[in-house]
Parts: sequence; structure tokens; C-alpha cells
Amino acid sequence: MHISVRGNPVAHHEATFRFSTSHAQQIFSALAPELCDEVNSRSQTQCWLEGEETLVLTIEARDIAALRAALNMFLRLVNVADEMQDIK
Repeated sequence: MHISVRGNPVAHHEATFRFSTSHAQQIFSALAPELCDEVNSRSQTQCWLEGEETLVLTIEARDIAALRAALNMFLRLVNVADEMQDIK
């Protein structure tokens, strides 16, 4: 997993995660409804696939609190979607 966080106190903040997993497509599909219904005006989330096994999640926010809140939500969703792949 690659993590990068950029930002400064005046402008915006951004975090990008890259998940390498054989379940990338399934996790992406699980996140899609949440991405379409996003209503928080303080943050914006983008998610896409790079190849068949890499899921990229980028969150931009106006302030660090909004970034933290969005990260907590989406990282939990990614974790749950990944764990569900092991249940048969």
C-alpha cells in the first residue's frame, strides 16, 4: 500500500491510497454507491482502478478535520469490503 498526504494550512489537503489486491474490482464496486451519494461539501473523493489489481482512492478536503473524517469512512469501507471477500 502506498500512502501520500499533501497539504498546507491555508489551501487544501489531499491523501491518496493505492491498494494492490486481487479483489480490487470487487472493492471498487462496493465503494461505487458511496461515491455517487457523497454529499459533504468540505471533501471530495475519487476512486478508480489501475489495471486489474490496483485500487486508487484519493480524498481532497478543505480542512484537516474533513480529510480525517472522509479517510475514516472510506478506509473502513475498503477494509470491510476486503474482509467480505474471504467469507464464503
